[in-house]
Amino acid sequence: MEKQRRNFIKSATVLSAIPFFMPVIEALAAEGLKKQRILLRSAWQTVNIGDIGHTFGILELFEKYLPDVEVVLWPKLIDRGVDSLLAGRYPKVKIVKSGITELSADLKQEFQDCTLMVHSSAPFITAQKELESWWDITRKPFGIYGVSLDEVSESQKVLINNASFIHCRDTESLKYLKSLNLKCPVQAFGPDATFAINVHDDLKANAFLQSNGLKTGEFICVIPRLRYTPYWQMRDRAPTEEEKRRYAISLQFKEVDAAKLREVIETWVRATNLKVLVCAEVTYQVDLGKETILDLLPPDIAKNVVWRDSFWLPDEAASVYNKSIALLTFEPHSALIAFNDGIPSIHLKQPSDTRKGQMWRDVGLGEWYFLIDETPASQIADTLLKLHNNYPRSLATMKKAKEYVVSVQKGNMKDIKRSFPKSYSSKALRTPPM
Repeated sequence: MEKQRRNFIKSATVLSAIPFFMPVIEALAAEGLKKQRILLRSAWQTVNIGDIGHTFGILELFEKYLPDVEVVLWPKLIDRGVDSLLAGRYPKVKIVKSGITELSADLKQEFQDCTLMVHSSAPFITAQKELESWWDITRKPFGIYGVSLDEVSESQKVLINNASFIHCRDTESLKYLKSLNLKCPVQAFGPDATFAINVHDDLKANAFLQSNGLKTGEFICVIPRLRYTPYWQMRDRAPTEEEKRRYAISLQFKEVDAAKLREVIETWVRATNLKVLVCAEVTYQVDLGKETILDLLPPDIAKNVVWRDSFWLPDEAASVYNKSIALLTFEPHSALIAFNDGIPSIHLKQPSDTRKGQMWRDVGLGEWYFLIDETPASQIADTLLKLHNNYPRSLATMKKAKEYVVSVQKGNMKDIKRSFPKSYSSKALRTPPM
């Protein structure tokens, strides 16, 4: 009896002390449940709204499917107002700037505090050195999301073998990757991050449309492109020998490709009397649109064509695309920007472009995908008119494609979530091997 009395008193004493110790208990619990933290390498350049879109798309996916994860963006370039756009849309995302060869003090701290590094969508593994530095210094997990692969070097094979996951944005790249028999545990299809972009500027878009006589649902957008993007021109430097070779190819096919766009535009205007907006995905395409399309159209067609004489950011572009009937584009990423709003696009694939064109077929939109060298303008025009004349069906096709993409994205985000280490510490960083 005495023993029971002593046990009761002991229990009562412990219970009475719980309120006093609760702050300590909660602090310990909080430390144990410390938030996972992603270091995101993205924002490759700002002369292309598609490259800008990669960052906004993957941040949208993180916000939607990994809401409790803190994200630190390590950008390569965020000028032209992209920094303000990021801050306005994703104010919780911390931005840390640094070079590659010599890490800034802030980035070194993030190497210590972050638990997973993610390489965002790109035409290839553009941040190979950054991922290698992360792995060499921290030995913490990393993964690659939504890239194309044309050829994997020996050093990239080593990198992929150490990765927790790699998502290829097209199935041709994935097939090639799997043929290499690498050790990465997750090798899967992962749609380009731009599929998820969700940023708009309706005020700018509406002002532009009104000033140019473009009405919602009464125009299409047309985006031209050279066979190879002349980055040397946009960066005001002399071209390399390889760039000279590629530019010669671009000039060879410049008029050939543009003539097909003009023929489709003429057919569209004569059949519908609706309008056309010639616009750009990359800065150099602003002038290209005027030179190769607007200036060479017959006057009775040109009166229905609006040329956008300035570049834009993806928020305004998305809002304008959202007011259009459809896009006719050599560039796939404007199609991806329009995709999230359910606007159909016809993608014209040039043979010089990477495997990324396969993306349109991968998500079930192969009927709107054409190899430009193998397809007459008349076939493209017929498809555009069919898309327009049976618009409810076109919207239903887009809805089905989006449902598929969302289902894949959910699986991709689960792959990323599983890649977080189950336990980690903030010990001092390793000295990387020389």
